[in-house]
Amino acid sequence: MARKNKKQEAPENHERWMVTYADLITLLLIFFVIMYAMSKVDVQKYEVLSQALKFEFMKADTIMPKGMGITGSANPAKGGDDSTKTEQQLREMKEREEREKKERQLEDLLQKVQVYIEENNLQSQVSAANTPRGVAVTLNDLFLFDLGKADLKPPAIPVLTKLASLFPTLDATVSIEGHTDDLPLTTGSFYKDNWGLSQARSLSVLRYFLYETQLDPKKLVSTAYADTRPVAENNSAENRAKNRRVEIVVLREKPASALQPSGN
Repeated sequence: MARKNKKQEAPENHERWMVTYADLITLLLIFFVIMYAMSKVDVQKYEVLSQALKFEFMKADTIMPKGMGITGSANPAKGGDDSTKTEQQLREMKEREEREKKERQLEDLLQKVQVYIEENNLQSQVSAANTPRGVAVTLNDLFLFDLGKADLKPPAIPVLTKLASLFPTLDATVSIEGHTDDLPLTTGSFYKDNWGLSQARSLSVLRYFLYETQLDPKKLVSTAYADTRPVAENNSAENRAKNRRVEIVVLREKPASALQPSGN
């Protein structure tokens, strides 16, 4: 008598729950990774953003009784204080970002000028440094002018052209400052005194920037100091040579008052 082949049924899997459990663990891991990444945000900027959103919501028409906006604040005076505080924080954050941007621009400018000086072996005639006022490029007077004169010499033109090419992208005022030593001018000089000479030399550089390189006149100022701001004591020929100079300073802050070129 033939036997009947009974179909063997697959045994029930009692561990299917582990698949769901593993998926849950994976999702939890992803969740905590995301939370950790979000914890690295700038807390101060996040707080300012939060206050700004709250300020905008509080200005909206309320749909809640005794409320204000969607926040439900029952104290309008307090809301006004919060909005004032938020506006101040936003303004301070914007000012800080602008200062940081300007510092990056000044550092980049200084690096480019120093590289140019080294590549062209101009260390004895031109120097650049980061000062409290801004980036100062100092040019020796004899590199720019003949003795007692204010007409630019041809070798100085490429340097001034290079500097002018770096200024248009800067949101800063460029102060062009003439300096002399303490010796009086010789009899018969075209200029009455060192004040006149230092001013004429400053304007000579400014006019080159203005008319030959088309820099924005609103960004340029001209200043004369004569012998009032020496970098060395006027007690030797070497020190006096250091004091006779033109400084081109890219200022961190806009000057309160300065002589603006008239364009004439």
